[in-house]
Amino acid sequence: MLRFLLRRLGHGILVLWLISMAIFALFFVAPSNVAQTLAGRQATPETIALIQHRLGLDLPVWKQYLNFVTNAVQGNLGYDYYHQVPVTTIIGQALPITLSLALGAAVLWLILGVTNGVISAVHPRSLADRGLTLFALFFYSFPSFLLGLLLLYFLYFKLTLAGFDWFPAGGYTAFSDGPGAWFQHLVLPWIALALLLAATYTRLTRGSMLDVLGEDYIRTARSKGIRESRVVVRHGLRSALTPVVTQFGIDLGQLVGGVVVTETVFSLPGLGKTVVTAINQQDLPVIIGIVLFASAAVVVANILVDVAYAFLDPRVRLH
Repeated sequence: MLRFLLRRLGHGILVLWLISMAIFALFFVAPSNVAQTLAGRQATPETIALIQHRLGLDLPVWKQYLNFVTNAVQGNLGYDYYHQVPVTTIIGQALPITLSLALGAAVLWLILGVTNGVISAVHPRSLADRGLTLFALFFYSFPSFLLGLLLLYFLYFKLTLAGFDWFPAGGYTAFSDGPGAWFQHLVLPWIALALLLAATYTRLTRGSMLDVLGEDYIRTARSKGIRESRVVVRHGLRSALTPVVTQFGIDLGQLVGGVVVTETVFSLPGLGKTVVTAINQQDLPVIIGIVLFASAAVVVANILVDVAYAFLDPRVRLH
């Protein structure tokens, strides 16, 4: 187990290094002048040169990258070009919002997707199966921004006009400022994300369950007189969850790195919205810091998925 974790950790570090190099290269290949943007249109060449020197942009590219890597190893991801705020502080402020969104939606889409998938697999080609398949296909092909706007229109705008002020238009309230307000601001984004992703998990669970329920050990369990619910949940679902766990690790890792569309539609100042703003401003330290954090989240999620395999399927061994 330890050797496996060390090997995967080494792979993760290599991935983060390659990603940082790619971002740096893209930033300097693209035509941009951060110093000119900061100084304004009327700035003199001397002022622009002074800003470039202050930000270290007058150094060779390789030296800028070397300085960044050296500082990153020490836990310093640099400073925001525009406000001189540490990137770690920016990530720390946006991360709780993205985590609240991702984890809350994950609970909903897992419950909804896995439950629907099991029902479809246990009753194949039934009315319930066809209805749930239609549900999955509908939301799987639905644009995420459009679903968010529809939820805001019907559950915020229309209900507010009718005198039911149940859902806010957007924004975020910290959990420490009130659990009720925190929940109220996140429930619509949770529903939007859960409906979109539950469709994938419905199809995954259904297909995996149909394969497992046809195995010999399932027929043996039924022949022994074990209750059908126990056969489905204890013997079938546990083995069928392997592809679901794989997809969950990928999805959750990506969402922790930022949910750009959902955060933008619902005005949530999380990592996704923050990195979009940084891209528009060519704020390199913020872009690299958030992208590296998102990449690290995906790497860690995949390691945890591999470890979970050993608990879900006794045939899997980590070496």
